[in-house]
Amino acid sequence: MLGQRLEIRQGQGLVITPQLQQAIKLLQLSNLELEAFVEAELEKNPLLQREDAEPGGEVDAPAAAESHDAAEMSFDEGRVQDADRTLDARSDDVYGDASPGERTSDRMEDVGVGEAQVGLNDWSRAGAGGGVLDGEGREQPDSREATLWEHLQAQASQAAFSPSDHAIALTLIDSVDEGGYLRGELAEIADRLGIALERVEGVLAVCHGFEPTGVMARSVPECLKLQLIERNRFDPAMDCLLANLDLLAKRDLSGLRKACGVDAEDMAEMIAELKALTPRPGAGFGGEPAQTVIPDVHVRSDPAGGWKVELNADTLPRLIMDKRYHGVVAAGSRSDVEKTFVAECAAQASWLVKSLDQRAKTILKVSSEIVRQQDAFLAFGVEFLRPLNLKTVADAIGMHESTVSRVTSNKYVSTPRGVFELKFFFTAAIQSSDGGATHSAEAVRHRIKAMIDGEGRDGDVLSDDRIVEILKEAGIDIARRTVAKYREALRIPSSVERKRMLRTG
Repeated sequence: MLGQRLEIRQGQGLVITPQLQQAIKLLQLSNLELEAFVEAELEKNPLLQREDAEPGGEVDAPAAAESHDAAEMSFDEGRVQDADRTLDARSDDVYGDASPGERTSDRMEDVGVGEAQVGLNDWSRAGAGGGVLDGEGREQPDSREATLWEHLQAQASQAAFSPSDHAIALTLIDSVDEGGYLRGELAEIADRLGIALERVEGVLAVCHGFEPTGVMARSVPECLKLQLIERNRFDPAMDCLLANLDLLAKRDLSGLRKACGVDAEDMAEMIAELKALTPRPGAGFGGEPAQTVIPDVHVRSDPAGGWKVELNADTLPRLIMDKRYHGVVAAGSRSDVEKTFVAECAAQASWLVKSLDQRAKTILKVSSEIVRQQDAFLAFGVEFLRPLNLKTVADAIGMHESTVSRVTSNKYVSTPRGVFELKFFFTAAIQSSDGGATHSAEAVRHRIKAMIDGEGRDGDVLSDDRIVEILKEAGIDIARRTVAKYREALRIPSSVERKRMLRTG
């Protein structure tokens, strides 16, 4: 018989609190992202303080240690492991990589033609000489290297453009990439500016006369064509050669000679002329500096044998909770809102301090196990890299696979053999043909590259099938398509193309 009734049941379930989600997120942040996160927390939470900051009479080391030990919220690594299992399928937290700077992509939408003309000035510079002003109003010379876009904008300001054509030129320059190529579609730019396509093409034709020669081309053949025209070396045969650069890349010289209608001597001269050109005219100009990789872990050889694994202290933010200031503001809180705010700040500060400490311990634990597993690589080189997966490391240190995955994301280790991302050490396994130990895919790729690098010494070129045979003789069971995939990943041409390259010298 059907009916309704009330029942009370007791059960256990995992509740992922915001603090626990934060602890999980901290594991996968790089050191740069972590620094930005910590800076934001320092601005929001008045009870947080850097350990190396000036105490100002309010924070001292004993108080900080006491605060750390007496934190109200404990960090339970087991809860993080359980939360990882729950969040594994849906934890795609993204900390977007903000680019260090973006150029204006659409001047015409924000300013009028007259304003665009005035906008040529760099408003970060106040002096007529292009310098910057110091704290006392004196002009200092600007020693920064000019970027490609600044160089082109300066030439556009000196060209005989009308105000409107000058604004079009600025819009085209904003579409130039670091190599000097124009990546925007002319039809799209014309439609956005509300002008005819022919007018944009006319402005671009003038811009093609800017230095360096070949800049603002829309393709490699056009870039090379502009440089050949300047040298007065562009003719129908060279035009045909530029139209068949794919044959040149394949070293199909007979097909090139037939297409261009020239003999072998003329073809050799034409190819030599192309080699003297610059396919990336903008590469010689300053741009955004490359971000230096800062390792999170240092691995050094131990004189007693083995390896020392140490965290990079420079990448670890040291935070403490200011207990004295907490006592002051807690005693001065009167309303419930103020008391709640102070309590939340104290709980968040305590949790963050412990989370950062646990993050550092987890990175060290995972890195130490990876070093233990890849000891042969550190001692003898990439050929001795062992196959390794997340589960092997996770089982060895008693963690969940997703935790190991988060820890190894965007983390780098400095070793005697160079700086590597932690994920570099996780490679697929290739079976052994004799039933022995498996081989690392990275080690096999290295062996294939070494075999091909030694081809020119005896004049013999190894086909993919021959490479498979040699590897099987060495006890590596690998398919031909896998060899071809590894070779293409290493950007090594096929055996036919390598033979042509050897014949042409």
